[in-house]
Amino acid sequence: MTATQTGPAVRMQIARGLISLRERSGLTQAQVAERAGVSKTTVSRYEMWQDRARIRWATVKALADACDASVGEREALIQMAKSQAEGWWVGNSAVPEWLDPLVSFEHEAEYEHLYANTVIPGLLQTRGYAWAVHQAREVRSPNDEIESMVEARIQRQSILERQPALHLWVVLDEAVLRRDVGDADVMAKQMTHLYEMAQRPNIDIQVLPFSAGAHAAGAGHFVILGRNDERNPLNSMAVVYIEMRRRGLYLDDAEEVGAYKLTFDYLRSQAADTSASLRRLAKTRQELTS
Repeated sequence: MTATQTGPAVRMQIARGLISLRERSGLTQAQVAERAGVSKTTVSRYEMWQDRARIRWATVKALADACDASVGEREALIQMAKSQAEGWWVGNSAVPEWLDPLVSFEHEAEYEHLYANTVIPGLLQTRGYAWAVHQAREVRSPNDEIESMVEARIQRQSILERQPALHLWVVLDEAVLRRDVGDADVMAKQMTHLYEMAQRPNIDIQVLPFSAGAHAAGAGHFVILGRNDERNPLNSMAVVYIEMRRRGLYLDDAEEVGAYKLTFDYLRSQAADTSASLRRLAKTRQELTS
């Protein structure tokens, strides 16, 4: 396992590791609790990455030993527990708690696959577009709070500049390109930015045209974040984020994640390919700037 560094992402790695060890040993949570000298509630909490309480490495060690983990397995889990660090977004009032996991998973992911049907995804928004989006959604918030939200969104985009780069693959419903957000200048700059970002080696953008008709997504915006490690599956990560009003739903069950991966594959096949999509973006940009 490779130690991850931030909140929910490292918690998921530890939880999956402990569950795998317990299932391999054929023990119940109650039996592990008795062996480790902790409560069953503690075992359950350490196997649930959504819990926000800080993980203690000594407890991780006790749980791993109770499951007869090898020295290497135990030390890998302990190192992850010791490596926990707070990302810039933790405690940031401009980033709501329900969004903490998404930013954490983005920080650790190798790839992000995303379908958007209402607005340009946050990672690809210009400052002006982001302002217009937040102003529309947070109608009762003062300008200084909206500015803080915009700053947080721009800071979140830094993952596209990191090394190794995050591979972002986006399928945009054509409605996203046709929906006016902000004024004409905001839209023109956003389309220019989108066109430029689509030419980066780590970013793929496909447009799902109206002519595609009914499509695989059926519903709204969703994000798949992942990291694959064939040599050590426990270091892999896969989670789905579904955006809702003032909260997010996170799915990490393998069957549910697999269903969304299949949906995204269908969407990619139904959408215009990246070359044709780039031409569509160029045309939309030209319409807005001419």
